[in-house]
Amino acid sequence: MSARLDLVDLMVSGLTDVGLKRSANEDAALAERPVYLVADGMGGYEAGDRASAAVVAAFRIELCGRGDVDPAGVRRALTRAERDVAEIATTTSRGTGSTVTGVVLLEHEGEPHWLIVNVGDSRVYRLFGSELEQLTVDHSLAQALADNGSLTADDRRDFAHRNVITRAIGAPDSRADTWLMPVTTGERLLICSDGLHGELEDEQIRAMLTMAGRPESAAAALVDAAKRAGGRDNITVLVVDVRAGGAVSTADRTDSIELSASATIPI
Repeated sequence: MSARLDLVDLMVSGLTDVGLKRSANEDAALAERPVYLVADGMGGYEAGDRASAAVVAAFRIELCGRGDVDPAGVRRALTRAERDVAEIATTTSRGTGSTVTGVVLLEHEGEPHWLIVNVGDSRVYRLFGSELEQLTVDHSLAQALADNGSLTADDRRDFAHRNVITRAIGAPDSRADTWLMPVTTGERLLICSDGLHGELEDEQIRAMLTMAGRPESAAAALVDAAKRAGGRDNITVLVVDVRAGGAVSTADRTDSIELSASATIPI
């Protein structure tokens, strides 16, 4: 990793929890510099836990422990993940798949950036000051219906097919949304599976991220709240704080690029 990236001081914490309704945890996560991501094995298929673990392993192999992380490395990680999940699918009768959503710390034009990657309906949020933004767009039936005006925000949480996703690693459509965003000192990122955002409103998430002083406190509060709200799915969260080394202004922050268990467990 470059000397410039070495100046980026991060504090990271994560938790994963099986929730209250599922018998197994099919989520996986990676919090190993420079990669912070969540993978959610597709429920209703087979070997969802193996698929999410394979996605995490692909990103670890291609990106962690390297000094030359770049968008090409992310492409390689996605390709490896596709290959490995496809191999797992050959051992099942119904196929398998996984979401993958997260950020990769890399250098772009001499400055630290996040490369945000998303396939599926896990999410990346960004808190700066007291303002929360959802950085990713869900690849889901609910999102598609919301986009064309067929589903209102009020109806979305109780939508019968809210867990149906339209893209996934291992699915016919596995295209990843990717873009670059400058790293900003003072920002807090939340990466989470739909077990969190499917239970909590964005305003609840914003309030907890704002009130919690440390990432581990934020992660614990979010998981506990999702369980109190129903805990219908596995819940995985990563909270990433940028303490120093990023930009000090949020102006012109976004640039786009093209890229062809039963207990709560710390990550």
